[in-house]
Amino acid sequence: MPTAGSDPPTDPAPRPAEATVVHARLKSLALGVEESRSYWEHVDPTIPAARRPLAAFEQRWFGNKSLERVRFLLAAFATRYDAVPEALAALRRWTSLDASTRHLVCHWHLQFSDPLYRRFTGTLLVQRRALRDPKIDRDVVLRWVKNEFPGRWAEATCVQYASKLLSAASEAGLLSPRRDPRTLPLPRVPDVALAYLLQLLRGIDFDGTLIDNPYLASVGLVEGVLDQRLRALPGVTFRRMAQLTEFEWDAPSLTAWAETAR
Repeated sequence: MPTAGSDPPTDPAPRPAEATVVHARLKSLALGVEESRSYWEHVDPTIPAARRPLAAFEQRWFGNKSLERVRFLLAAFATRYDAVPEALAALRRWTSLDASTRHLVCHWHLQFSDPLYRRFTGTLLVQRRALRDPKIDRDVVLRWVKNEFPGRWAEATCVQYASKLLSAASEAGLLSPRRDPRTLPLPRVPDVALAYLLQLLRGIDFDGTLIDNPYLASVGLVEGVLDQRLRALPGVTFRRMAQLTEFEWDAPSLTAWAETAR
């Protein structure tokens, strides 16, 4: 019980949580790698969201895009990056990302903010990759969208989703580009990218565990392959005994890790 005259105890801030409600933003923005980089470079989280669009438009954060498009990009990126303040702070300071890591960061944050993309890349593509002849085309993706959400969308909307899912996954390096049928290569995952993802997952609520989740599975880091990477990853001590796993972290948080990883 608080003593007389003392401030009442405050509840800790809720942990960021991955999105679980399907929305339509993917139809208007796929991975958005270059727009994301510009956002990280310019955004000031202390400025209220309502004041950002005009500043971003006048300062040409996204080139010559219209004010309406700027408003949309800011709203989309707020769900991808602002929703995890530690991650946004790290990305704002982390200006030396190589191209491979930048694409993976955008991919994982899109997974975080979009359950449809998360299921597509973390489940369907993983299943297709296990086939004897691992390929995929738009018809397969279109059928998958319809089966996942029967009767929810008109045909034209399902086609839009299928196209954007393919575009985003291709840009992330999970699919070969443009022509069907597409192959399913695995992207190169630098140590710094894997470390970023693990630090990100430590601080959010998500469906899965640190070693079994759609984020890792989408880039082929599962089972034995993942164990090998974790045992060699700087800043992390990983142990496994049968079904039990244990992590020890050199840095106490994503923020602390980002300070040394720049």
